[in-house]
Amino acid sequence: MSGHSKWSQIKRQKGANDAKRGALFTKLTREIITAARQGGGDVEGNYRLRMAVDKARSNSMPAENIKRAIERATGAGADAEQYEEIVYEGLGPSNVAVIVATMTDNRNRTASEIRSIFSKSGGSLTPVGWQFEQRGIISLPLNGRDPDEVTLAAIDAGAADVGSPEAGAILVTTEPSDLERVRAALAAEGYEADTAELSMEPTTRVEIADEKGARGVLTFVERLEDLDDVQNVYANFDIPDALMEQLEASVV
Repeated sequence: MSGHSKWSQIKRQKGANDAKRGALFTKLTREIITAARQGGGDVEGNYRLRMAVDKARSNSMPAENIKRAIERATGAGADAEQYEEIVYEGLGPSNVAVIVATMTDNRNRTASEIRSIFSKSGGSLTPVGWQFEQRGIISLPLNGRDPDEVTLAAIDAGAADVGSPEAGAILVTTEPSDLERVRAALAAEGYEADTAELSMEPTTRVEIADEKGARGVLTFVERLEDLDDVQNVYANFDIPDALMEQLEASVV
């Protein structure tokens, strides 16, 4: 598991009662609205909406909030929100490659905020997409089950790769087009996923072994993630397990 994936998993686990939950719900609502606008409000017939709703549920977003978001997207209100999806690429501290996926109603504001964070970190906006590939990522909780059993089930379901157990879960990688098929096959066998989503996974990684460098990169990524318009941040840093454990306590 890459350092960024590991850090994201730690933040999810520690953020269940986080004061930032409201901001998270805002991001989830934007994704639901955009998905429903593009493909309609039928969760079963709109794959992107299905993933957005599943992600909202996995983050304990109330069912009423989800329902309202879909209704806002499919209603005829003239003042309904319109969001534009824009992707930014750049290099951050320690020469880490970063892709920032945003959803915004004001592209000038978003560009200014992201450019400022890159600049203050000593980084710059520049093409880095060639260092990533789109993959499906499924997080399967072990719930006391044998990791080998879960791994074999994922392989039988058609997974492209299965990671080692981390923090009570196993990350399953799929081809983008196979994500829903593999998720459904695992669910049919009793393996319900915590999350199942498309991700930009790095093909090369930058190892950061010193504490100062690691803190600098993590602070940079968190500042990006805290922006209201940012939906996802993908980065290619890798922090050794021992150092990551030292940094866990700093998650707020």
